[in-house]
Amino acid sequence: MALRVYNTLTRQKEDFTPRTPGRVDIYQCGVTPYDYTHMGHARQYVFWDTVRRYLKWRGWQVFCVQNVTDVDDKIIARANERGVSPAQVAGEYHEDFLGVMDRLGVERPDVFPKVTDHMQDIIRIIEGLVEKGYAYQVDGDVFFEVTRFPGYGKLSRRSLDEMLAGARVEVDPRKRNPMDFALWKSSKAGEPAWDSPWGRGRPGWHIECSALALKYLGSGFDFHGGGDELMFPHHENEIAQSEAYTGQEPFARHFVHHAMLNAGDAKMSKSLGNFFAVRDVLREVEPGVIRYYFASRHYRSPAAYSIEELESAKRAYERLRSTLGAARRRLAEAERTGASGGRGGQAPAGEAAGDARDELVKASGEAREKFTQGMDDDFNTAVALAAIHDLARSINDSLHSAGGVRPDGLRRAVDTMEDLGGILGLFREKEEGAADAGTAELARGLIELLVCVREDLRAKKEWALADRIRDGLRERGIVLEDTASGTVWKRER
Repeated sequence: MALRVYNTLTRQKEDFTPRTPGRVDIYQCGVTPYDYTHMGHARQYVFWDTVRRYLKWRGWQVFCVQNVTDVDDKIIARANERGVSPAQVAGEYHEDFLGVMDRLGVERPDVFPKVTDHMQDIIRIIEGLVEKGYAYQVDGDVFFEVTRFPGYGKLSRRSLDEMLAGARVEVDPRKRNPMDFALWKSSKAGEPAWDSPWGRGRPGWHIECSALALKYLGSGFDFHGGGDELMFPHHENEIAQSEAYTGQEPFARHFVHHAMLNAGDAKMSKSLGNFFAVRDVLREVEPGVIRYYFASRHYRSPAAYSIEELESAKRAYERLRSTLGAARRRLAEAERTGASGGRGGQAPAGEAAGDARDELVKASGEAREKFTQGMDDDFNTAVALAAIHDLARSINDSLHSAGGVRPDGLRRAVDTMEDLGGILGLFREKEEGAADAGTAELARGLIELLVCVREDLRAKKEWALADRIRDGLRERGIVLEDTASGTVWKRER
């Protein structure tokens, strides 16, 4: 099955063929770092991290560019409030962004260009637009003239009259059309400014993404990502100025917009003051739970953020981890005893054992097929996640089946579950405060080793020692629960 992706530009799903065989080029609209990164941001970057992981899993090379808007009206306003420089504000909040994305397991893009490092690239494009008659200068400001670009409105599919009626446009009698937008803003006292042919100033918001995308990806790159609230005016303006400058279309072959994360009845945003900072949420919720929560919804479907929703995701994710932990312990037990499978180290015999093995091999293949079908259908992570749950149920059934389970089939299932889960960023948690992933893996391994030792002690009816392990782990925040399919553990919160 070919990968099909919904393209906002055409309003339909399209078969995806990369511009360059074997390589996928992506541009993501980055953050404006004037406050802490919130959960609405996390939805975008977790989604695109999942896309990148999946594309690589499918065999493509992926090159990703994500800008940093480190000069902006909001950054300047926050700097003035705090009595510090705009550069300090942008630097501090961008570090917060990097830190929480690292904790969420979001792989960093290949290029992280800052606007302030690319002023000459931006100025060069503005100069070209002026020379070609698409832009005009007034009193040190430069505006893009939207009526000069015939395709203006093709992304949002609105006419200029409709745009004007639905937009909050600042009245400026110097503009030839109220919808004309700023490419360059003349400097004001106390604001950062750079030299340009039109005097000292700084770029408008929209031109930066065109300059950075064209510099690092060129025209016609594969995916342009961002929230659906950026469709107009930001992405609409990007298309106009980019295609006017290069004389080539499309600027981007696929525009992929995710729906907003809502808090109450409104989208989560800093301007509305209804946002939940990721750093605060991570104090209470594991990164894997957050990723599970986002994966359980299709990216184009609005999501409502609440503690209840996260608690539900936590319970569902814990079921998956419990199954995976029980399966890993069964495999470890088989390796310790040198047995080929079954309960208590006894190898299952006859047809029942073969059936258990074949069922897990079959279930693993079906999970991969369903997972791939879901992701190939416009990155439907909800279907992909359901495939992992199906496999987990098969593993659970096999773990306490009458005939037992052979390690080869169980190994196939565990590997499949870890492989598919890894694409969604699951089963790769770091311990809070761990120095690195190796330390986190060591801690998890030691806990599971103690659980295995306790199960052996219980089998030998050495209850005092078994209880000592249980109580010692509880004192350290690890709770054990004995179930029909074995002991599972979880962190106490």
